[in-house]
Amino acid sequence: MLPATSAEMSRLLTAVRRGRVLTVAGAFREPRSLLVREIARRIASNFYDGVALVAMDPLHGGYGVRELTAELGSVPGMSQSACGRTDTASWLAERDMLLVLDGAEQLGPDALAWLRKVLAVAPGLRILAAGRSPLAFEQERIHRL
Repeated sequence: MLPATSAEMSRLLTAVRRGRVLTVAGAFREPRSLLVREIARRIASNFYDGVALVAMDPLHGGYGVRELTAELGSVPGMSQSACGRTDTASWLAERDMLLVLDGAEQLGPDALAWLRKVLAVAPGLRILAAGRSPLAFEQERIHRL
């Protein structure tokens, strides 16, 4: 069962379509994860390049830029040669894509700063995050569970 009513789901889908960043925040990982993955599934066809899911392992101990770009290297359509801070940002800048960050509380300050810079140069990129707390991005919309 989804942790959102159909009316809430409709509002969340609209928020992803119209905004740049939406974070589903709450104390428990499973409901957050379930909700963002369902939103991504329902809205994937709205993005020419689809959805890229980065599921961050809570046992990993934190994701900096290097770890985040390595995870993005496993996204379908991204070549391994594009892995790295600059190449990944360039690759994302050319996409019309939803980037789903499941377990966003694992992102370190450098990864968050890098994502802010990527958003500035990637007009077709949207971020849907699930974490304990918001990402603290400008223009971020927050849905609390």
